[in-house]
Amino acid sequence: MKPEYIIFLIIGYFSILILISYFTGKSADNKTFFKANNSSPWYLVAFGMIGASLSGVTFISVPGWVEDQGMSYFQMVLGYIVGYAVIGLVLLPLYYKLNLISIYTYLQTRFGIYSYKTGASFFLLSRTIGAAFRLFLVANVLQLLLFDAYGIPFWLTVSLTILLIWIYTFKGGIKTIVWTDALQTLFMLIAVGVCIYNISNELQISNIFSYIGESELSKTFFFDDVSSGNYFWKRFLAGAFIAIVMTGLDQDMMQKNLTCRSLKDAQKNMFWFTIVLVIVNFFFLALGILLTDYAQKNGIDAHKDQLFPIIANNSGLGLATAMFFLLGLIAAAYSSADSALTSLTTSFSIDILEIDKKKNKNDQIKIRKKIHVLFSLILIATILIFKYFIADESVIVKIFTFANYTYGPLLGLYAFGLFTKLKIKDRFAPIICILSPFVTYIVNDFTLIFTGFDFGFSLLILNGIVTFIGLYLIKIK
Repeated sequence: MKPEYIIFLIIGYFSILILISYFTGKSADNKTFFKANNSSPWYLVAFGMIGASLSGVTFISVPGWVEDQGMSYFQMVLGYIVGYAVIGLVLLPLYYKLNLISIYTYLQTRFGIYSYKTGASFFLLSRTIGAAFRLFLVANVLQLLLFDAYGIPFWLTVSLTILLIWIYTFKGGIKTIVWTDALQTLFMLIAVGVCIYNISNELQISNIFSYIGESELSKTFFFDDVSSGNYFWKRFLAGAFIAIVMTGLDQDMMQKNLTCRSLKDAQKNMFWFTIVLVIVNFFFLALGILLTDYAQKNGIDAHKDQLFPIIANNSGLGLATAMFFLLGLIAAAYSSADSALTSLTTSFSIDILEIDKKKNKNDQIKIRKKIHVLFSLILIATILIFKYFIADESVIVKIFTFANYTYGPLLGLYAFGLFTKLKIKDRFAPIICILSPFVTYIVNDFTLIFTGFDFGFSLLILNGIVTFIGLYLIKIK
């Protein structure tokens, strides 16, 4: 694909986002930035959350997993349904009842200031590393496809990337994000649809559902080996808890839900979001089967994360496929990154600095704007550390994986708060939450070495249990 086509695509894409931010950011204050004045249509939030849930990592990786793992990932997707039901029936009523801006304020009400600050800090750490990792992958793709040809250094690519996000979020915040996420979700789904259509034509498939059903790669359910990471109940339960933690206990995802007009609207949003997300994930896996078969029949040596990019850009499927692939990748990455920047700004402003307690509203806005710039710079710095100082993608993946460990303490804190009436010695909560991921890592390592049992995605559950036990040990008698 010629660089000028990519430049045209990027300019057109961000022009639309900036135009949306112009209209949604008019007369915006902190209430607009943090909660969109509680005026977001539930159906718009539901549709936009699809793109925020499916990052650039998912866009590339899920189709690439099919060659080795079949459609086993769908077992986890089915678990999501249970997790989202818990969010809609348990967590959302709690958040609306307390009228929260930041969901971690609940921890202060339940346990105390130390637990509150600890929960918020774990979110800030997790989301910063996760957002930086996702943007790092997309920046690398843009660098290879476009900026290297013009001699533009990677650090400038990254800086421009974050600057563009800052430009269309700095005024309207979450109000802008609700609209831009919906548009970016649309772009992403069109991209997947175009790729499926073009590859199906090349493979001369008349009925895609029959083709997928008859494929050897379409095996979905695995009940044979309990110790395997693909075992059904491991994946299913992991999916349920991942949904609860990475959506229900994540300020990034919940901030959008809390912009709805009422609890009833937020619950409708969660219901329809769940249905659409399950369908979209199925099509990502179906795309994986098509891509794998296409690569084998055409002698293309591409696997895992390289499968989709190489076929879309270098396999003769045409300019439309390459353009829509890049559009979908950018949309998936930015719909995750822009809301991450907004939620990081919200959490740090409310949870750490507590600017909502300041009487002067102008001071609140000034501080929030400074924090927004600060986290933009932090994201740039983190991505550049990945590129220039670590410079090993396998290590970076491990760091991203470890960031998922940090959601375990949040799971333990909320589970202990919701399912017990016990009080804890609040000042010891940070120690328990810091130790839990390390204990989890050690337990998993020993279990794998001595028994061959792989917790896989269930590590999150183990981490939450370790935290829960730790909190029980510091309970007040």
